[in-house]
Amino acid sequence: MLLLGETGTGKEVFAQSIHESSLRRTKPFVAVNCSALGKDILESELFGHKAGAFTGAVKDKRGLLEEANGGTIFLDEIGEMNIDLQAKLLRVLETGEFFKVGDSKPTKVNVRIIAATNRDLKRESEKGAFRLDLFYRLSVFQIRLPSLNERTDDIEMLTIYFARMFAAKMNKPVPQIDTDFLTALKKHQWKGNTRELKNVIERAVILSGDRLAVTALPFDFISDKAPLIFDLAEAEKVQINKVLSFAKGNKTEAARLLNIALATLYRKLKEYNME
Repeated sequence: MLLLGETGTGKEVFAQSIHESSLRRTKPFVAVNCSALGKDILESELFGHKAGAFTGAVKDKRGLLEEANGGTIFLDEIGEMNIDLQAKLLRVLETGEFFKVGDSKPTKVNVRIIAATNRDLKRESEKGAFRLDLFYRLSVFQIRLPSLNERTDDIEMLTIYFARMFAAKMNKPVPQIDTDFLTALKKHQWKGNTRELKNVIERAVILSGDRLAVTALPFDFISDKAPLIFDLAEAEKVQINKVLSFAKGNKTEAARLLNIALATLYRKLKEYNME
């Protein structure tokens, strides 16, 4: 099965839902981000290795395919997988077996493979960056996940869900949601899709009391009609202070919550004499 969709559309959540609704639900669900690991590490993680196969391989290791035996393995960003590993994955799909790194005997598995990508794999195949035979094997059943901009009617439901989730996580009361807050969310262009919305709501819950108002949104959400108490620079200083306080001074965590790069946070701290 192949899941198609932009980054942040919830492909892993969708894959896990497929697993939980299937006869394999009592077996493991294992997720792997193929873009996060180099070729050699990904090969060892997926297929496992025998002791002595390479420097540092002091004992046998079960791979994630073996760990997922009987269940489901989710291969996110499959388009980033090295072409040599694609051949090994194709063998698993065709025969249900593979060779661990350094092993001469095949290992058999019974595992459902769900892959996901935000790339056009057919076009990648034509350029020689992705195996065409693997593409056809993976895409026996394709599901395209729409972007959040294509389903703005879901924004209110998702906002309520995330607000409740983060309020519980932070031991805060479930906030009321202002109409202007929802209107601003629905007008936004969600380049990061559901993942971006989740981060925005987490930030808003951190900065708010019992209501989510437009003033708790990042500045690119605030329209000309939104009520502003401070000028832009002063409001930014206040919000940075609040988030730094919540993160207990951890600048890396504060930058994540503010949805900006760490270097950007340091630059703003210097600009506002807040170092």
